[in-house]
Amino acid sequence: MGETGKEIAILMFQYSVVVKGIERKLTDMEYSVTTVAEHLEDEARRLAGRVAMFILYLPGDIMDDPMKKKKLQLIVEAAAGSNQKMVVIGEEKYQDDLRSEISDLRNYSWLSRPIDMKVLEKTVTAEMEKSEAVFVKKRILIVDDDPSYAKMVREWIKEKYRVDIVTAGMQAITFLLKVPEDEKVDLILLDYEMPVVDGPQVLQMLRQEEATAHIPVIFLTGVGTKEAVSRVMSLRPNGYILKSTTKADILDVLGKKLR
Repeated sequence: MGETGKEIAILMFQYSVVVKGIERKLTDMEYSVTTVAEHLEDEARRLAGRVAMFILYLPGDIMDDPMKKKKLQLIVEAAAGSNQKMVVIGEEKYQDDLRSEISDLRNYSWLSRPIDMKVLEKTVTAEMEKSEAVFVKKRILIVDDDPSYAKMVREWIKEKYRVDIVTAGMQAITFLLKVPEDEKVDLILLDYEMPVVDGPQVLQMLRQEEATAHIPVIFLTGVGTKEAVSRVMSLRPNGYILKSTTKADILDVLGKKLR
């Protein structure tokens, strides 16, 4: 693999002579090019964040093949999760439908076939010059009466997410009801055991408010017995995390919930 800043990976669902032309153009632009035509989801996850850009070449039958659409969704999730720059090449007539079905596609430039190599060059150059902060990070609210634990979790996840902390249940309700729509919270990490208003009571109040009923809630709990976990899950949260959980495991849980 070449220098990351000059490496572009072309992801294609099947071989195409057009891709050879794209590869030649990118090579002329002094990029090192890797082509991927198999195990696209796995390769996208492996390469995301390790190369400067993905060029995603969509097949003509993408709308008629559910398996290919699923692969596309997984590729886009891998790219979005790593703030990976990407340019999508596909049929113009499918652009709106695919962006509607896979919302993260809206973050990427779309080039329609047949490909104009001059337009490709301009688009790749423009995307490369963009700031790395292309994506708005998902926002997480930590609700925990132990500020040192909450701050530790914030340090663990702040590179990938915007993080707010409140230290009481009612503070969480107040905070969430005042947040503007364009600054909405995407997920809540909620302490199970808190004084005055505990986690289960907070969850019940959240589910009763129209503005907060849809927000995923993951319980934080320090008790990992079978009985305690059963009690937590009976409240139907979107998951639970033991407070002994490692940084890597917390990031893994959040990554799956916030795809």
